[in-house]
Amino acid sequence: MRKLVHFIASTLDGFIAGPDGSDPTGPGGFWTPSEAYVRHLAEEYPETLPGPARAALGVTAVGTHFDTVVEGRGSYAVGLAAGVTDAYPHLRHIVFSRTLTESPDPHVEIVADDPAATVQDLKRGAGKDIWLVGGGALAGALYGEIDRLIVKLSPLTIGTGIPLFGRSAASGPTAWDLTGHTVIDGGAIFLTYDRQPGTPG
Repeated sequence: MRKLVHFIASTLDGFIAGPDGSDPTGPGGFWTPSEAYVRHLAEEYPETLPGPARAALGVTAVGTHFDTVVEGRGSYAVGLAAGVTDAYPHLRHIVFSRTLTESPDPHVEIVADDPAATVQDLKRGAGKDIWLVGGGALAGALYGEIDRLIVKLSPLTIGTGIPLFGRSAASGPTAWDLTGHTVIDGGAIFLTYDRQPGTPG
């Protein structure tokens, strides 16, 4: 069965974006990733690079982890504000929104249905894993469906912002097994955790 993987950058104090929800690695963001960080992404997770970045870096690799990306309306709006209607044209791109009545891009699917039920259907289908790119509210709504966490931990603290699972995730402890880690020059660490079998969300 396909896995839902929350592959996300986070500060040391657990925030995936500043208080305004803006992209921390985008223009004017608070984190400028190192060259080694970008190289690691290009080599190990090329499908997670946005289309414009792939073009600028000459990345053409399809990637081995994901063939589908899901995100919330707020996360999608960050790209729209920059004039990018489909940041991941090389993936099936699904945006969960009850306010967008039609897609700004023919290759982006707008889904108003329950995210958890939709992801459950996706998991039963064929293909590679499903990438949850953000934002925090959607991650909170999908908390019980996340099978793997890949946290790109930045060597920064910001004090306040959007938490890893938003502010409305189900409460209660969830146990995870550390199944991989990679330390990047510049201080970032890629941490991979798999949900322990039988652990509720």
